[in-house]
Amino acid sequence: MSRIGKKPVELPSGVTASVSGQTIEVKGPKGTRSFSATDDVTIAVEENAVKVTPRGTSKRARQQWGMSRSMVENLIIGVTEGFKKELEITGVGYRANIQGNTLKLALGYSHDVDFDIPAGVTVTAPKQTEIVVEGIDQQLVGQVAANIREWRKPEPYKGKGIRYKGEYIFRKEGKKK
Repeated sequence: MSRIGKKPVELPSGVTASVSGQTIEVKGPKGTRSFSATDDVTIAVEENAVKVTPRGTSKRARQQWGMSRSMVENLIIGVTEGFKKELEITGVGYRANIQGNTLKLALGYSHDVDFDIPAGVTVTAPKQTEIVVEGIDQQLVGQVAANIREWRKPEPYKGKGIRYKGEYIFRKEGKKK
């Protein structure tokens, strides 16, 4: 039995959900999101909650049960609060700034890195050493943050690079004489 799948997902005020077939569409103050579930689960909107139930007792149905419920919950969180990833830049001369729809990164290369911001995500640089990625799609926000971090991952000797806020980098001592 899925402990996660058993709990119904509450719909906060200002959020509406509609089900057509295996697709649920959630509308809220920040936008509209939808999710198509597999045929192994049934999604139903009852009163002020969304309930996900498995259609059988197979292993796949039980797996999809918890996953589908989590996806529906993420849709509701996305259209009400949104998702946010914060990145920190550490290193001498490393900085970021926004120019139009492009994030310009100076990361110690011989050239600046131009990162085109995709639609559905807002990227801001409140300071030269901070980047904030926000949006209503959790997967897209995480992927954009990971793509930005990929340009210069934090290295273990001096800790230079782009890291998530609060991320711990295991530091190494370095070569001895």
